Amino acid sequence: MRHLKRALAVLIGVIATGTVGYLLLGFGVLDACYQTVITVTTVGFGEVRPLSPAGKIFTIFLILAGTGTALYALGVVLEAVVEGHLVQHMEERRMSRTIARMRDHVIICGWGRVGRATATHLAATDHEVVVVDRDLSRLEGIVHPCVLGDISDDEVLRSAGIQSAAALVAALDTDADNVYVTLSARALRPDLTIIARARSEESTAKLVRAGADRVVNPQLIGGNRMAAFALQPHVAEFLDVVMHDESLDFRIEQVEVGATSALCGRTIEQSGLAESTGVVILALRPSSSADFFPNPPGDVRLEPTSILIAVGTPAQLDAFRDLVRESRRHDERTT
Repeated sequence: MRHLKRALAVLIGVIATGTVGYLLLGFGVLDACYQTVITVTTVGFGEVRPLSPAGKIFTIFLILAGTGTALYALGVVLEAVVEGHLVQHMEERRMSRTIARMRDHVIICGWGRVGRATATHLAATDHEVVVVDRDLSRLEGIVHPCVLGDISDDEVLRSAGIQSAAALVAALDTDADNVYVTLSARALRPDLTIIARARSEESTAKLVRAGADRVVNPQLIGGNRMAAFALQPHVAEFLDVVMHDESLDFRIEQVEVGATSALCGRTIEQSGLAESTGVVILALRPSSSADFFPNPPGDVRLEPTSILIAVGTPAQLDAFRDLVRESRRHDERTT
């Protein structure tokens, strides 16, 4: 594309120079432009008007300079069209505009088995995904917006919309690459949620130090799930179904109590969350503690930025989410 732009720029420059030259020789604007075009393209038409000796000399130089430029530009255009570079460039521009309009999407770095599984689950829950990978063959036929490039380049992350993303998943082939991506993403977006994949337990601490909010070891999780199915199959199956089976009509979700929520300062019993929405509150994570409190009692007060985890149907969870996020000002107007 750089060659194409350069060739077209030179061709336009030659045409502009020829037009100005013929204007100085007494041609009109249209006649000057027309004479320049038929000269550099060597179509064989006659002169628009008789040329003076100065005009003939100028035309000779214009032919020598313009014919080669026109042939070069035509060759570059044909190459771009035949080899698909022009179509690829237009597709990249369209993809860039699509990504620029996205908000709160998830960037998946690495289109391997882990990346595909993550994207499938996110897409099933109506979350937008942008995929980044350096291997073109991996991205062929992908249905999600994607960016082809070396993930070690910050411009690639910017092209993936990191400034407006909600989270980034580092699922590259090596732990070293995941550490590098985590460092780059954290430098570009200090508030971004970053989930990184680790192949070894030794890399977990390094990824946390690099800035990852959560580190996932697929082998370790797989082993734990297999052990859980062996010891408590019904519990493991219930959790697995609730978290991953999109065909069921109940889910587990987390909701944060905002600083302006009408429920701030109230106890769980006073809030009436379970009674009015029908959900079951499984656990509470207060803002002042990193621990979870399962089945919180009714006298526990809700603090700003506390996390409530509940299970229920989609309709119940929607009502639960709306009630928790209802602002205090709205609550005061209704009372």
